[in-house]
Amino acid sequence: MPAPERPRTAMILAAGRGERMRPLTDALPKPLLEVRGKPLIDHHIERLAAAGIDRIVINLAWLGSMIRDHLGTGAGRGVHIVYSEETPRALETAGGIFRALPLLGSGAFLVVNGDIFTDYPFGGLALDAGRDAHLVLVENPPQHRLGDFGLEHGLAVADGALRHTFAGIAAYRAPFFAGCVDGVFPLKPLLLRSMAQKRCSAELYRGAWHDVGTVERLQALNA
Repeated sequence: MPAPERPRTAMILAAGRGERMRPLTDALPKPLLEVRGKPLIDHHIERLAAAGIDRIVINLAWLGSMIRDHLGTGAGRGVHIVYSEETPRALETAGGIFRALPLLGSGAFLVVNGDIFTDYPFGGLALDAGRDAHLVLVENPPQHRLGDFGLEHGLAVADGALRHTFAGIAAYRAPFFAGCVDGVFPLKPLLLRSMAQKRCSAELYRGAWHDVGTVERLQALNA
């Protein structure tokens, strides 16, 4: 059996408007909000670089030029950063990833939400042969008690006696997006299709993970 494939390219999702974080995000994109002394996106880039992932794609929409100005090409950070533009509006999660596919290479790639804070070990993420997606799940936080997906024998399932929350961390291959066309579309229908085909594996991570989705959660994390 072929060894699991470990991504060498990552995508950070950074195009969203951050409506629930207003007024903080009226003048600053959410990935540049500071957690424990540095912007959220800097935490990701440092951990990705430490994991040996040296090429990072970042999608841009709302105040995207501020992210580009902050990070540049990644020089001095141990990575090479390229950007995927989404105009005139953000394309939602799946639409954004699909547009960036030409920048993500031919193998497995890692995707992480730009608005989470975590110590997940990116270097351990891998995608088995025969799978087109691998999800990282976490225990349900107070704001999402019902969870998203079940986990059975290493596979993500749409339903289950125990449901966990999708962490916003995953690995994909291009076939996951088969049949898609450029535009605005969500991720969940593609995940459900992959699960029905038993091509979506998953793991449950019990380390630090925070969804920095509201001003109150950001303040609590910094406290």
